[in-house]
Amino acid sequence: MTTDPSPDWYTHFFTELPNEFWRRLTPEAATAAEVGFVERHLGLAPGSRVLDVPCGSGRHSMALAARGYRVSGVDISAEAVDHARRAAAEAGLTVDLTVADMRDLPRDGEFDAVVCLGNSFGYLDPTSTRQFARSLAGAVRPGGGLVIDCGTAAESVLPSFDPSPRTLDAGGITVTATNSYDAEGSRLITRYHFADGTRELEVAAVHHVYTSAHLGEVLTEAGFTDITRYAGTDDQPYALGERRLLLTARRGTS
Repeated sequence: MTTDPSPDWYTHFFTELPNEFWRRLTPEAATAAEVGFVERHLGLAPGSRVLDVPCGSGRHSMALAARGYRVSGVDISAEAVDHARRAAAEAGLTVDLTVADMRDLPRDGEFDAVVCLGNSFGYLDPTSTRQFARSLAGAVRPGGGLVIDCGTAAESVLPSFDPSPRTLDAGGITVTATNSYDAEGSRLITRYHFADGTRELEVAAVHHVYTSAHLGEVLTEAGFTDITRYAGTDDQPYALGERRLLLTARRGTS
């Protein structure tokens, strides 16, 4: 019998082998396009304070810092944050990096913008997702901007759902991923097998699948306004069957 992943799976999933796979998989051009999207839609002024959460291994944090922004990153993976600190130091960049749960954010409105990139918004159950949205709103100043990246919105996942195993290779690390869908809990469950020739690891991830409308409601309840949906960094509008949803918003001023 296959064991159901724990609700807090993300607290122990992101260890060295999975993190290194994603570091090798993502091209620099993709990071540049995502940071360009953030700059374009949030209208960041020089020296703006930006919070990257969860920041993972710091690819967006460092790209933003390299463009002159004052960046803080938060992630629950100590391995990822340690890697980001080393990479930032080697690049001569100043980034404030903290190991913490993404719901545990400063709530003094000190940031001009908050970004949640890399498809992590669906990690949490509905109650915790609302808590996370409130934390994002508390971290950003009134009128400040928000960008959320979601690859598991219902309109993206369900039209083309495929339970067949998929295999990817990134710099000598191979991963086989197999999806299943929990219709009762509206959860996408992905079981991974990582291997690099000397190490193997089997782990599972869970993404809670929310409709585009529900995500908008969660952000509105948290105090965000001007919510806009895009299908990617090329600014095309989001529609049924698009593989990715990027949401932009502003924290309300009232």
